[in-house]
Amino acid sequence: MKKYYTFILLSLLAILPVESLLAWGQKGHRIIAEVAYQNLNNRARKQVDKVLGVRGIVYWSNWPDEIKSDTIYPQSHDWHYQDLPGGLSDSLLCDVLVHYPTEGGNLYRVLDSLIAVADNGQWTMDNGQHQHTLAFIVHLMGDKFCPMHMGHLDDLGGNRVKCKWFGSKTNLHAIWDSKIIESRGYSYAEYARFLINTYGYEKKRIMQMSEEDILRHSYALTQDIYAHYPTWEEKQNAYHYVYRWAEPMERQLYIAGIRLAKLLNEIYK
Repeated sequence: MKKYYTFILLSLLAILPVESLLAWGQKGHRIIAEVAYQNLNNRARKQVDKVLGVRGIVYWSNWPDEIKSDTIYPQSHDWHYQDLPGGLSDSLLCDVLVHYPTEGGNLYRVLDSLIAVADNGQWTMDNGQHQHTLAFIVHLMGDKFCPMHMGHLDDLGGNRVKCKWFGSKTNLHAIWDSKIIESRGYSYAEYARFLINTYGYEKKRIMQMSEEDILRHSYALTQDIYAHYPTWEEKQNAYHYVYRWAEPMERQLYIAGIRLAKLLNEIYK
């Protein structure tokens, strides 16, 4: 079994090129993991705790980012995003879920591959690769809902879109990864509780959304963010940006947590 796991992960590595981009910041991934943890059923929570440790879903949620400088999975850098061009038709957009683009990241391809391993029951509770694979699933499910992780390929998902944040130079990608979240001043646990209390009424609808609906929603948000960017030069005001985009960002965090919980409940049924 251990050899099987190693083969799966190394096979993925062999087909994926290297390109380094950021993900949700540490707090963002912990928020998503905490929302998911609070929405796991008893069986799934017990199994996740057994693999990652009690509440380990939170503590392991940033591990795939932390190992980027390690040689353990040297080509996992572009597992975290799938940059897409603007103006895609609905059919071309949804085709991304079936025929993975040949450039711009490998988020959907890798997630589907790792989830297939879980769905096929090819992992065991005492297998070290089980731990790593589950940690990647937790992390990448979060990245899937970060708008700039399906940003435009020509600007590297907003990394080349320069702007200022309270006087400091930054870029659009970094703002969505962490700066809006940090501006709110909550701990990850406080933020998760806030999201559950605020958006919990949408849980059933989010659980029932198709993968196509999820993709359409996230892609539309990304396009709205790009369309809004030119007003940055007019406002030069980070408070203005937080006021406009904090609520859409928070919805993405909540949706990510609920969909992660849904997936883990299905995996460990």
